[in-house]
Amino acid sequence: MNLFHMTQPIPSKAAYALDLVLYLGVMFGIRELYFDQLDFIANGLFWSLTTLLVATWRMRARAISWKDLGLTKPKLLKTLGITVLILIATVVGIMSFEILKDFLSFDLNPDTSSAQASVKFGLEKGGWTHFLMIIPLVWLQSALEEMLDRGFLISWIEKALSSNIVATVFAVLLQAAIFGFRHSYDLSERSITVGIIGLVMGTAYVLSGRNLWPLILAHCLLNTLSLVEKVA
Repeated sequence: MNLFHMTQPIPSKAAYALDLVLYLGVMFGIRELYFDQLDFIANGLFWSLTTLLVATWRMRARAISWKDLGLTKPKLLKTLGITVLILIATVVGIMSFEILKDFLSFDLNPDTSSAQASVKFGLEKGGWTHFLMIIPLVWLQSALEEMLDRGFLISWIEKALSSNIVATVFAVLLQAAIFGFRHSYDLSERSITVGIIGLVMGTAYVLSGRNLWPLILAHCLLNTLSLVEKVA
């Protein structure tokens, strides 16, 4: 048996860096495509699924699976406990920003996401039927964001740098900044708030043993509560 053909060369840092350039290029570039005949959710899923294909392609090239990045069988009690901690940390983080933002030395664009969400998702007061129709798609989008923004992006940034604590901290901070910016494309209250959520999720991902399920569950709950507020 030829052992040479059984082993694969270990990818270099440059290989992972090139993967990141390709991935980020597609992630931001695909959002320039918006199909007017489709609603916002359908366009969002198109963007995320396209990015998922690119990420999975590069993972296969590096012999890494989604299981390796955290889609392992969850332990119920541990998953629920971490989810609760994520929700608490998210609330504390956002409340702290709300208190501190008045002391910032520069002006932020106002957060208009609440009104925009009602328009984008077609929600109105009492529209529970429409809410129930779209919420499974919102959950799918939430899961995809955790897989991509936390699982893939953090791991690839680390691998493009080095396997040490500095690289991990930088990866968590960078993915949070990208996550926040991608939701508003400016420096606004919304981008910082979403960035805080990304920071909490990224920190939880690293500290919880890199299991994606608590993050997915927390993300689904946060988005559900946000949309319930629009129809209640």
